Amino acid sequence: MTFRTLSALVFSLGLLATLGGLAALGIGPGVPKDLHVLRKGKGRATAPATYAAWTADSFVALPHGSPLSVVEPLERRGVSLEGWVQRTMLAGDGDLHLEIVTTPRRPGGPDTAYVTGEITPKWRRPGRWTSERLLALFRPNDGDITPWPDGPRRVRISGWLLYDFQYDRAPSTWAIQNSAPRLTGWEIHPVTRIEVWDDMRGAWQAVPS
Repeated sequence: MTFRTLSALVFSLGLLATLGGLAALGIGPGVPKDLHVLRKGKGRATAPATYAAWTADSFVALPHGSPLSVVEPLERRGVSLEGWVQRTMLAGDGDLHLEIVTTPRRPGGPDTAYVTGEITPKWRRPGRWTSERLLALFRPNDGDITPWPDGPRRVRISGWLLYDFQYDRAPSTWAIQNSAPRLTGWEIHPVTRIEVWDDMRGAWQAVPS
């Protein structure tokens, strides 16, 4: 193999790797529009002007498998969901994944079906909503070194409505009753407001970002 041929091969492999990386991020040539729209939605750095109060059933009732003409208008909404964070996980892309449930899970108790919330790196940058700070705030049953003895803390999570079609799997009734499935591909992503319930004041308190 000549040096020129080897150089061309190395260049081609590097180009393929670059295009593959861009495709994974939802950018670059040849990327499907739905994936491009998804990545753009996940990267939003501004907060909605208003938030509508939603329930877990509100997320499940949204259309699934619909075209972008149906999905995109819905993704312009800001929504809030009250509940508890039963689990947290730091994903490979830097997002802090939240499992938001409407029934608090106590230590030793079963997980329940959840709605996903994602706090992106743009909202977790240094000085704002660090992982350590949020773990102490949410008190999830899983996600820290040891479970918090008092169980999760009541919270209200708000942000942009987003349809992550890659995770849109309808759980069976058995799965909902016996495990902890993700209810829907619709989620709060990115999370732009976090509030905790103050029992002493009987009111929601915003967590400064």
